[in-house]
Amino acid sequence: MNAPLHSDKLLPADDKTNGWSAILPRRNPRAPAQKSASFDWLVVGAGYAGVSAARRLAMLNPSQSIALLEAQQAGEGAQGRNAGFAIDLPHNNDHNPDNTEKGFRHIRLSRYGIDSLDELVRAHAIDCQWSRSGRYDCAVSPEISRRLLGATAAELDSLGEPYEIVRGEALHERIGTRYYDSAVYTPGTRLVNPAALSRGLADTLPSNVHLFENSPVLELEAEPTVAATLPGGVRISARKAVLTNNAFISRFGCFKRQLLPFVLFASLSRPLTLEERKQLGGTLDWGITPAHGIAGATLRYTQDFRILFRYGFQFAPTLRCSDSLRERMKRSHEVLFKARFPMLDQVKLEHFWAGYLSLSQNGAPGWGQLSKDVYAAVNCNGVGIAKQTAAGALIAELACDTGHPLISDMMALGSPDMLPRRPFLDVGVRTYLAAQKWAGRSEK
Repeated sequence: MNAPLHSDKLLPADDKTNGWSAILPRRNPRAPAQKSASFDWLVVGAGYAGVSAARRLAMLNPSQSIALLEAQQAGEGAQGRNAGFAIDLPHNNDHNPDNTEKGFRHIRLSRYGIDSLDELVRAHAIDCQWSRSGRYDCAVSPEISRRLLGATAAELDSLGEPYEIVRGEALHERIGTRYYDSAVYTPGTRLVNPAALSRGLADTLPSNVHLFENSPVLELEAEPTVAATLPGGVRISARKAVLTNNAFISRFGCFKRQLLPFVLFASLSRPLTLEERKQLGGTLDWGITPAHGIAGATLRYTQDFRILFRYGFQFAPTLRCSDSLRERMKRSHEVLFKARFPMLDQVKLEHFWAGYLSLSQNGAPGWGQLSKDVYAAVNCNGVGIAKQTAAGALIAELACDTGHPLISDMMALGSPDMLPRRPFLDVGVRTYLAAQKWAGRSEK
């Protein structure tokens, strides 16, 4: 695992325009690690999995010390850039109609994560617009409604989960726009400002967790002892480590050629005026996921009267995107936003940003024990808030050998499949994406 990062080009390089954090009050980050030190545990990455793992390690080992290293600031990485859905049901190919137990596993894990977040938000009064409003899985065209939403309803039937099919005028009365043909509504999803949630979780960690922000790991060693090298030659050593840095874990030689990084783009409007709210109609605080996940758009109407628009699924093997792609996606957002909300022709998309996620070909997480003293919980497969909260807590349980009953559910999800080498991988993924976008072109 002794895999040094030779250049800062291999570290996170997110833009500085994340709308979710831009609308929040100023926060003073924790100081970076400035001198070498030793801890009992080292956690790399303060996303949902990392914060959850650090919190659980601290609770299981109250007399031990945990170092939590974050390359950026809490809420500024992928954890604060997503659309803000904590989804409780199988999502992104989590369900197999011929194997309902797989679906039940995902439900148990997701709800474990959501229940944990419910409790933390309440106990620490985290101001993050945490909402129990559920989710509308929407289709634009009748054909996609019939084919994909029909399959979703059949899956929910097989799992015994409640849902509601909403069409036409009834759907319009709930979400304001007439753009969609129909939706499958499920009540269990939570909606949130993810940057505010991430900040709140990071700022309420137990006292034996030492959070160091703006502290990127340049090199990680696993033997003879676990040690992370940071800028300035600072070394943080520990007895054991938990890696939760998602797609960047491959820089340390782990899950190489097993993870697929993608970039998505999001916009956030200014708050709607009272008159604009009346023109939109519908109800406040709803969330839409697209029936066609690659071709469609994700939307939110937030408690502070803003509209979030996320669209543009692109392969990003270098975890970078060009300025030209950003500008093209920004223009697309403006066009597609107006198509959905013609009544809001004066509303501007105030913020625009990019965010990265990691998928595996077979939908499996990167979770488990990597070596004698190193564990990992990475690869959210597009459902990071709920799943990675669960994955982080459970990797701590595994590392402490508690025998938690949900560990078997995590293990049963398997490991990511091996992928072809580049450039064959690039050609294959981009060809697949192009075919999917064409097949779902009615859902733009």
